[in-house]
Amino acid sequence: MQLFFYAVPSVMLAAFALAAYRLVARARRINRTWANGMTAEARCLRMYTTTGGGGGDTSVRTTLHHVYEFTTREGRTVRFAEKDGPATVLEGDFTTVRYLPDSPERATALPPEPGRLAAGTGCLLAFLGVAATICVGFMVLAHTIFAESEGLMP
Repeated sequence: MQLFFYAVPSVMLAAFALAAYRLVARARRINRTWANGMTAEARCLRMYTTTGGGGGDTSVRTTLHHVYEFTTREGRTVRFAEKDGPATVLEGDFTTVRYLPDSPERATALPPEPGRLAAGTGCLLAFLGVAATICVGFMVLAHTIFAESEGLMP
């Protein structure tokens, strides 16, 4: 029974650590693409929206997606999809994309916003840190309760 009070928070801590790792890796990749990436002219092939939420009393969230196609300097044609792009880019429009030569399929058409990227990453890391602290606190509390109740149970 006591194992349950240690196992569940431990699994949650592992999930928080994985999320933090992926979040930092994503931020570093985007920052590296903005700073050191090659540029190319891409054409917007498709623009569409997806909606989420709206069940019960929740609000509906609409996300704008773009599908771009560009040719790398080596002559390779790459197609990629990106969400949360500008609403001013329509199908058939040309825009500048940035990509890393070793992974052009992870290109971005978003303009460089290092401050916004740092703020978003920092806020999410702070949230994950608070959640991890709550898990550790719960485990310490459970351990203390189990240690104090050792002599009380027959």
